[in-house]
Amino acid sequence: MTRHRIALDTVPRQPWRNGGGSTRELLAWPDATDWQVRVSMADIAADGPFSAFPGVQRAFAVLTGAGVRLQHGDAAVTLDTRSAPHHFDGGQPPDCRLTDGVTTDLNLMVAGSVGSARMRRVMADDGGLPAGPRWRGVFVAEGTALLRCGTEPVVTLPAGTLLWSDDDPHDWQLDPPHPTTPLRAFWLATAP
Repeated sequence: MTRHRIALDTVPRQPWRNGGGSTRELLAWPDATDWQVRVSMADIAADGPFSAFPGVQRAFAVLTGAGVRLQHGDAAVTLDTRSAPHHFDGGQPPDCRLTDGVTTDLNLMVAGSVGSARMRRVMADDGGLPAGPRWRGVFVAEGTALLRCGTEPVVTLPAGTLLWSDDDPHDWQLDPPHPTTPLRAFWLATAP
């Protein structure tokens, strides 16, 4: 059993080819050239379409900034830092419009051969992340999280940390933060 930790501040920014933003790739699993799961953070600096990823299921959450409006054909969704993560087919990318300036987002992409992407906000009473998914993780956007994995020692996760595993048999639980310490984090997983 192995848990991997990646700190956002150790990942370099890569500019987009179209000049509309930059990305920091936190994870490409099992490898960068033929990934089945990809987790990244993007700074969206200009309006424009998302890149197409046929055969990939995506999940998207706004981390900072005023947010975005994603247009999927005739349907649109407006997202901000309070919104639930948005799931969509990577083969039919939306057009993106910034609400008011640069927005930073968290992206989870899962190859269809593995399953679908699942992202949800960590809530105080959400039951945690049960054992079972082939790949799963937690990303801490704000605050410090205390992760419990079965009866093992508690793992401290500061803001900007992704912790993931593809073989951990334990349920994962985040201890509730102190009432005066805000915590914003996201459970990430693959689902059949």
